Amino acid sequence: MMKRNKAHLIKFCRIGLIILLLLALMAWVWIPAVSDFLRQSLAAFATVDQHALENFIRSWGTQAAVVSFFLMILQAIIAPLPAFLITFANASLFGAFWGGVLSWTSAMAGATLCFFIARILGRSAVEKLTGKTVLKNMDAFFERYGKHTILVCRLLPFVPFDPISYAAGLTSIRFRHFFLATGIGQLPATIVYSWAGSLLTGGAFWFVTGLFVLFALTVVIPVARSLYLERQRKQS
Repeated sequence: MMKRNKAHLIKFCRIGLIILLLLALMAWVWIPAVSDFLRQSLAAFATVDQHALENFIRSWGTQAAVVSFFLMILQAIIAPLPAFLITFANASLFGAFWGGVLSWTSAMAGATLCFFIARILGRSAVEKLTGKTVLKNMDAFFERYGKHTILVCRLLPFVPFDPISYAAGLTSIRFRHFFLATGIGQLPATIVYSWAGSLLTGGAFWFVTGLFVLFALTVVIPVARSLYLERQRKQS
């Protein structure tokens, strides 16, 4: 009975998500204001220029925070877009603390959306969004690190954020475990980028980013080593 109810719930969610995506597509095609906003957003991203993105967000005045939140959701679905630019712009516009809060919450919302898109629509849909090669690489992380994958990958800035969220949705991991690991793992990056974004520019920003990469490695390497030794003990 429980399995049947769960199957019905998944089917209902799948239909609801498809309807929501169709409505978004229709709005994009038929509502000029929506299509203009999306075009401007993608153009701001395409420059890969934090100042251009910052100016775009600022231009919305009192709605700037809402626009920034939506941009993070947009980049979550369109994985190649650089999320750290939004975090950097948020810190510059709203300060290290409130900019960090905005970046962290919007990144969590984007990760949640990716997770449920994968869980509801399945692997074929995810492959179209991320590409088969990228998804296979994410699968390799899950095969290697198991239940620790989310936390390990969130601590590594060079591991794509959104493909991991999509890949997690295709596994049997519980959403609350995914959400907790994402929240904890994303926090150090958000703090560093927000602090750097509020104080630094240019080369200094990349210097701080490099320091964060080194910090992440000092955390992840011991975890990976312990996991490897644990696997070796189980096999022996």
